[in-house]
Amino acid sequence: MRLLDAVEFRRRLPMAAAIDALEAGFREGDPSVAPLRSHLETPAGTLLQMPAFGEAGVGVKLVTLTPGNAERDLPFINAVYVLFDPETQAPDAIVDGAALTALRTAAVSGLATRYLADPSARRLIVFGAGVQATSHLEAMLAVRPVERVTIVSRTPARAQALAEVARGLGVDVAFGGPHDVAGADLVCTCTTSDVPLFDGDLLAPGAHVNAVGSYQPASRELDTVAMARARVVVEARDAALAEAGELCIPILDGAFGRDHVRADLTEVVRGAAVRTSPDDITVFKSVGLAFEDLIVARAGVDASEEPR
Repeated sequence: MRLLDAVEFRRRLPMAAAIDALEAGFREGDPSVAPLRSHLETPAGTLLQMPAFGEAGVGVKLVTLTPGNAERDLPFINAVYVLFDPETQAPDAIVDGAALTALRTAAVSGLATRYLADPSARRLIVFGAGVQATSHLEAMLAVRPVERVTIVSRTPARAQALAEVARGLGVDVAFGGPHDVAGADLVCTCTTSDVPLFDGDLLAPGAHVNAVGSYQPASRELDTVAMARARVVVEARDAALAEAGELCIPILDGAFGRDHVRADLTEVVRGAAVRTSPDDITVFKSVGLAFEDLIVARAGVDASEEPR
């Protein structure tokens, strides 16, 4: 059985390869075979359990979410992934779950952006400056010719660290606020906020949004206006309509119905048209699927051990 720590896992699997693996997975696989994640509230936070099976094998991710870790200067998310052989079900590998989560979440956004965003999108705004913000910068660069990123963060030290990463990747950097959404072609919301991050009226015609931070029906990063203006794509309808506050709250308020979701990611990858005009705003709302972890974990475990 192999043990892949964060460094080894990312060495084996670059962002572009993870995006390609997920594209093949959504085109050929069936995300619906995995159950919805289970939540166990603990004294310190939450434990998530995310099992899945498919041609890639059988796997489960155990994730802890610990809000108090910010004060300890420790990660909000800690996780481990166990991958089993598809035929024998013998343990095949244990993968650093935090590295897997960071990679697959951003890679799914990269896949959605590949299909939904304007091909010439160059101006990116990122809300948050943690692990997911950094991974999303990498994912956006993998699929679009990003030249400039605006960072919106309440943590100056993290914002500076993300800025250094961006400059190292050849991207111009600015620090801004919610109003800067108006000048963005691409928007990535990668926060732990329970409330909307910006006024949805500010989104520019043609913008594409990846909303990945919220994962519970009573919390959201995007307001009703943003969602109502957008052509919305999700990973899987059942999961999104059960867990995404960006959808659950407006539906409960009567702003729109469940059919406001235009397509799921499987339909998009298989050819469903979402944009009807260059001015259409698109939103990809991600809540994370165990299916995605399985695909990316297998891709990393099976990747060449030779340095890339």
